[in-house]
Amino acid sequence: MSGTPSSNRPFNPPPPGEILGHPKQLWMLFGSEFWERFCYYGMRALLAVYVASTFFGHLPEGEANTQASLTYGGYTALVYATGILGGLVADRYLGYQRSIILGGIFMAIGCFVLMIPSLNWFLLGLSIIVAGNGLFKPNISAMVGKLYAPGDSRRDSGFTIFYMGINAGAFIAPIVCSVYIGQTYGPRYGFMAAGIGMILAVVVFHLRKDILGHVGKPEPQYAGIMPIVNVIIGVIAVTAVSYFLLSKSDLLGQILLALFGGLAIYLIRSGFSESKEQGQKYIAMFILFTANILFWALFEQAGASLNFLAKDFVNATFHFSLFQSANPLFIILLAPVFALLWPKLESMNMNPSIPRKFAIALVGMAAGFAIIVFAIENLGGVGKIHWLWLASLYLVHTMAELCLSPIGLSMVTKLAAPKNVGLSMGGWFLATAVANYLAGRISAIASGGGGHGEAAAGLTQYSTTFTWLIYAGLIVGAIYWLFGGMINKLMHGVR
Repeated sequence: MSGTPSSNRPFNPPPPGEILGHPKQLWMLFGSEFWERFCYYGMRALLAVYVASTFFGHLPEGEANTQASLTYGGYTALVYATGILGGLVADRYLGYQRSIILGGIFMAIGCFVLMIPSLNWFLLGLSIIVAGNGLFKPNISAMVGKLYAPGDSRRDSGFTIFYMGINAGAFIAPIVCSVYIGQTYGPRYGFMAAGIGMILAVVVFHLRKDILGHVGKPEPQYAGIMPIVNVIIGVIAVTAVSYFLLSKSDLLGQILLALFGGLAIYLIRSGFSESKEQGQKYIAMFILFTANILFWALFEQAGASLNFLAKDFVNATFHFSLFQSANPLFIILLAPVFALLWPKLESMNMNPSIPRKFAIALVGMAAGFAIIVFAIENLGGVGKIHWLWLASLYLVHTMAELCLSPIGLSMVTKLAAPKNVGLSMGGWFLATAVANYLAGRISAIASGGGGHGEAAAGLTQYSTTFTWLIYAGLIVGAIYWLFGGMINKLMHGVR
C-alpha cells in the first residue's frame, strides 16, 4: 500500500470544545466503549459456565470445566490477538472510524449466532466476534490517545476516564445479561442482550462521529467503498481461521507466541531504523508487555476458574454471576481516587515510575490470591467459602489493575512512534491475548480437580494452583521493582 498514513503527520488537534477539562470527543468515545464492553462482559459472564453445562454436560464436572476453560481461554486470546490486525488495518488503510463501525457490526452478528444451541454454531459465533473485535477494540483506545498532544498532562487522566466507561458497561452487563435475562429467559437470550448492546455502541459512534472531525479518518486515496469490501473479505478469512484455532489449543498457543515475538522484532528494528532512542523505547515497551502477560494471565481467572469457584464453592444468597460485576464496580468507585492519586504523588516527587507501578500490580495480584487460599485452607478443605472472601479478592485485584491497565494503555501511546500507534496498541492486546491463552490453561488446571460433589478435592486443587500464582506474582513483581530504574532509562523520560 502506498501513501503516508495520517499518523505520520505532526499532532493535529481535534475540533475544539471541552467537557470537564477534556476534549469533548473523549466523552463520545466513552459512550461507544460503554456499550461495546456491555456486549463483551455480558457474554463473558455467561460463557464458561454455559459452555460447560450445555456442550460438555455429559462429561464429569471437572472435565467439563476443563474443556470450557480451554474454550474460554482460546476465545479470549483470539479476541485480543486480532487487535494487531485491526490496528494495522486502521493505521494504514481503512481509518479508525470505519474500522470501529465495521467491527461493531460483526460483533453484534456474532452475539446473535451464539443463540443457536449447537457447538459448531456457537464456535462460529465466537469466531465472528473475534474478527469484529479486532477492528473495534484497539482502535477506539488508540483514538483516545490521538485527542491529546504529546506531553499533554491530561492524557493519563483521560485514559482513566475512558477506563471508567469500559467498566461502567462491564458492571451493568452481568446483571442484565446473566443475573436477570439469563436466569429469567435462559442464557441464549443473555447473548441476545449482549448483541443489542453492541448495536447501541455502533449507533452511538455513528451518530456522533462528526465531532471527531479529521481524527480517525482514512487517507483520501483509501476513501470509498472498495476498502470496506476488501476488509469484509478479510474479516471472513479471520473468522474461518479463528473457527479452526478454537479447537486447536496447542497450535493457537504456538501461533500467539510467534506473533508476539515477530511483532517485537519488527517494531524494535523499525524503532532503531528511526533512532536509537525510539528503538530503546520499543525495548522498554516489550519488557513491560511481558509483565502485562503475567498480570492478565492471573487476572483473567475472574471469568473462568474464579467463576467456577463462585458457582460451586462460595456461600452466597445471590447468583454467582453477580461476582462478575464486582471488579467493574470497584473500578468505578476507585478510578477517580487513582486519577487524583498519581498527580498528587507527582507533586510530592513520590509517583512510582511505570515499571514500578507494574511491579505493584503484580504483587497486588499475588495478595488477592493469598486471600482466597487463606480462606480455603481455613475451611480445612471442605465446605464453602463465605462470599466476602471472594469479594475481597476482587477488591485487591481491582486496585492492582488500576496500577497497570489504564497506565499501560497510555504508556503505549507515549512510547510508540506516531506512525505505529495503532500497531503498537495491537501489540498491547496481543500480549493480553497470550495472557488469556495462559489464563485458560491455568483455569483448566484449577477448576478441573473437582466434580461429582468432591468438594475437598476441588478446593484443594484451587488452593494448590492459586498458591503457585502467588509465588509468580511476588517473584516477578520483585524483579520489576528492582530493575525499574533500568527500564525507565530505556523509556527516555516517558512517565
